[in-house]
Amino acid sequence: MIHRSKKVQRVLVLVLFLNLAVAFAKIAYGTLTSTLSMTADGYHSLFDGVSNIVGLAGSFIAARPPDKDHPYGHQKYETVASIFIALLLIYVGFEIFQSALDRFLIRSVPEVTAISFLVILSTMCINYLVTRYEYRQGTALRSQVLIADSMHTKSDIYVSLSVIVSLAAIKLGFPLLDPLIALLISFIIFRAGFRIMKENSKVLLDMSRLEEEEICNLVMGVEGVLGCHKIRTRGGMGDIRIDMHVLVQPDLPLEEAHLIAHRVSKMLKAEYKDVTDVVVHLEPALPQGSNSKKTS
Repeated sequence: MIHRSKKVQRVLVLVLFLNLAVAFAKIAYGTLTSTLSMTADGYHSLFDGVSNIVGLAGSFIAARPPDKDHPYGHQKYETVASIFIALLLIYVGFEIFQSALDRFLIRSVPEVTAISFLVILSTMCINYLVTRYEYRQGTALRSQVLIADSMHTKSDIYVSLSVIVSLAAIKLGFPLLDPLIALLISFIIFRAGFRIMKENSKVLLDMSRLEEEEICNLVMGVEGVLGCHKIRTRGGMGDIRIDMHVLVQPDLPLEEAHLIAHRVSKMLKAEYKDVTDVVVHLEPALPQGSNSKKTS
């Protein structure tokens, strides 16, 4: 867990550095040319750095080993950090939505130059590469916070795209396209934020993560298992926990029964890469139901 956390933190530090570089480039050129839309986009990129710092904090705490107050570990701190990032994303969407409505009332024409397009396009390319890299690392490391943060960084691409469209629309004499497209982008960002919250809320609410019948079918393939029931799963990406009741022969020696439980745990961890803990409660099989499979 500590080794995985260090990898996650290295990714977040790299992404933080790139987000800051992108932000300062936009703010500097936007200020020099008095291009308000680019300056605002730069501050939005700077805001991405906040989510990186939140992710770093969540990842650092999640890496702590279990203790007396947290016997199941601290992994849910990463989930909490992911939800906080989702709230930041929704806030960004709200700000864009509000700005778009204001533009219908207050018409502003920023200075449009070739360098304006070059700066925005360059930073968009960097953000695209960062998003792809962070999402791939999040999937490989089974990190919710990296995936959530990659979606937050992805929102910066949409914002930059709205700036490009705004500049092009003004240049072509269609200023109303600017707020209309900004409204569309705000809804896309809202959707991404709510998707992150929906997925991570499953972890905090201990929703079932795996199919009970599928697990029972796998367990029934282990030698010595005569039935299974009361299967429960919870947790999130990279940390799913299973507890279940397994039926065995009532006269089976304790040592052999323990080996069956060990084989069940080992098999499930090998079958599901996100499973980190399996608790098996052994029960004696009743003579009349020893050959039946239970899943409830």
